[in-house]
Amino acid sequence: MTTRILPAVSDPDAARAMINLLSQLPGTEPMRSAPDSTALLDTLATLSHESVGDLPEVVLVHEQIGPLPALELIREVALRFPAVGVVLVSADPTAGLYSAAMDAGARGLAGIPLTYDELAARVGAAAQWAAGMRRHLGGAEIAPAGPGGRLVTVSGAKGGVGATLLAGQLALAAQTSGPEERRTILIDLDLLAGDVGSYFDVQFRRSVADLAGITDISPQLLAEAVFVHETGLSMLLAPAEGERGEDVSETTVRHLLTAVRARYDVVVVDCGSQMHSAGATAVETADTALLVTTPDVISVRAVNRLVRMWDRLQIRKAENTLTVVNRLGRSGHIQPELIARITGTTVARSVIPANFRELQEAQDAGRIQDLDERGPVRRGMWALAAELGLAAPPQAPAGLGRRKGKRP
Repeated sequence: MTTRILPAVSDPDAARAMINLLSQLPGTEPMRSAPDSTALLDTLATLSHESVGDLPEVVLVHEQIGPLPALELIREVALRFPAVGVVLVSADPTAGLYSAAMDAGARGLAGIPLTYDELAARVGAAAQWAAGMRRHLGGAEIAPAGPGGRLVTVSGAKGGVGATLLAGQLALAAQTSGPEERRTILIDLDLLAGDVGSYFDVQFRRSVADLAGITDISPQLLAEAVFVHETGLSMLLAPAEGERGEDVSETTVRHLLTAVRARYDVVVVDCGSQMHSAGATAVETADTALLVTTPDVISVRAVNRLVRMWDRLQIRKAENTLTVVNRLGRSGHIQPELIARITGTTVARSVIPANFRELQEAQDAGRIQDLDERGPVRRGMWALAAELGLAAPPQAPAGLGRRKGKRP
């Protein structure tokens, strides 16, 4: 049996040296190295979707991998892909690090510089463990465990482009549309000025800040922080006091998203337009990251600025970002095709027209769930939900397809 090994090393020279040494091990097949944590998780997810049997038996994680810290990455791999053995590679393989790596889910620790004998022993042990786990879980038919819910983030290129309204409608569409109701939660990570509660006229004493610093978010603890709306939509609100948002760290968000993805089918996160570590963490781990813009020069420049920053910080690449055009008019000079060329992002096929009159009454009442289902804005947002696979395709209102002057 051939043991497939996937290295995760950020330094190209170190990656080449590791692959060269791995190729000398009998019965091994080194795979192309993943340069960062995002690439590693994406590669494993792609392989598991095509066929779980295509997953590598062993993953080698270098201690200097980024942007996700090595131990956090090991924990994420262990949660999502339990039949993959992970080995941490470190220049300082102390007893304390060994214990921390085992707690995170690693199957071994190898020291740098790597030696043939040590690497063979660590890889062999991890591969044996992976093979036993796969037999125990049912061989190649097993599915990756861990968070299974779909995670969609909605960010605004700048303030006032309609990100919160869109996030709310996407969550409502996922919750209420389709052949069967899906458990959906809307999370407000606009920590300084979140207004999801205002859009739904919700006042609740708990918020995402109450989960700060908690590493083991139990179902009971999560239920106490979540508000269940009259529509059946679950909500986790931003703190009413904006300064409390500083308590919500990157680690808190990772634990939170792991917990909610294990308990909900769809997770929609409103990240606002202010980029901070909490929002960046959500965007990095999202299955789909939406960036909302309006068809004007200022907003399109803001899209460019934001996607370039995401790329520099290794949060997300422009080609993996889906731009949504809001308030589109037919006579405007800036159309979706131009936005795609300027920003380098993919632009959603479903666009949202400008119609402030349709929104005014529902927004003033704090009841965006009452938007007229025949209105073009609401139809555009729910069409986007269908495009993303969150909802069933919308049906055209009765009479739209009838031509004037023709009798039925």
